Amino acid sequence: MNALVIGATGATGKDLVAQLIKDDSFEKVDVFVRRQLDIQHDKLTVHIIDFDRPDAWRDFVKGDVLFSCLGTTIKAAGNKEAQWKVDYGYQYEFARAAKENGVGRYVLVSAEFASPKARSFYSKMKGQLEEAVKELGFPKLTIIKPPILMRKDSDRTFEVLGLKVIQFMNKAGLFRSQQPLPTEMLAKAMINSAKQIKEDSEPLIGNAIRERATSKSF
Repeated sequence: MNALVIGATGATGKDLVAQLIKDDSFEKVDVFVRRQLDIQHDKLTVHIIDFDRPDAWRDFVKGDVLFSCLGTTIKAAGNKEAQWKVDYGYQYEFARAAKENGVGRYVLVSAEFASPKARSFYSKMKGQLEEAVKELGFPKLTIIKPPILMRKDSDRTFEVLGLKVIQFMNKAGLFRSQQPLPTEMLAKAMINSAKQIKEDSEPLIGNAIRERATSKSF
């Protein structure tokens, strides 16, 4: 397969690309980024693009599966409008380009409590993106809604604090369904989802993500 990746410079994206280039099921990996990657490989093609200029990159979004794990925070983006532009706008435009170019499978990383009816800005935005990409009509679509992630060297203050709280609760036998998920495991679940013959009728959440990551049958 030929894999397409957006979000390759984030924690999950780095793990995803590292696993893809080692996986014999993928003969080519195209990543679309704003800056050069630290990794090089014969399988890997890096497209350095301006996400605000879709006409310049749209024709390159061709392959078998699009992996989307792009995302930012309000702190990094500066405000809600800027975060919406990245988390919703860029991801939707890429998904639309992929569908128009005949990409048959789309694997999207969303958020655990994403819902178009959510009260929080972040969860509502992610939920609206889920609904929008469903309308595009990909033959095979997988939406993964992970719990709090265990990222290497995370600088996200609230995420680090939340991770410590959840881990403390887990040790006390509480909130097992929300056990933190390593980004390496999320990346593996994304790859195994792309290999599946059948389509996922429901988003993957909780233990279903871990089961997909460790599954040997597709």
